Amino acid sequence: MKITMYGAEICPDCVKSKKSLLALKHIELEYKNIIGDTATLKEFLAYRDNDTIFQEIKDSGRIGIPFFILENGEKTFDIGEFVDLPTENEDLESYASSCSIDNKGQC
Repeated sequence: MKITMYGAEICPDCVKSKKSLLALKHIELEYKNIIGDTATLKEFLAYRDNDTIFQEIKDSGRIGIPFFILENGEKTFDIGEFVDLPTENEDLESYASSCSIDNKGQC
């Protein structure tokens, strides 16, 4: 299964999701770092500005990452609904304050 993921290395949920997806042999992950270059950021913002899936995210002041697009075009913020992710006990607290204005780590 091919999955496109929009995220950022300063987002704890993105770091965890990317690591988990890369560990799965049956997943072909295309990772797009939204803070890596302006072209990728514009691509992500086009989804964020125009797709209704983002309305609740925008209303709550969040960014909307990690954001996933499945090979069939379905979009989600929770890849765990579609893929059995490996469990891990890694502490990602150190990343949490980098992700959000309120320091709660909710992107």
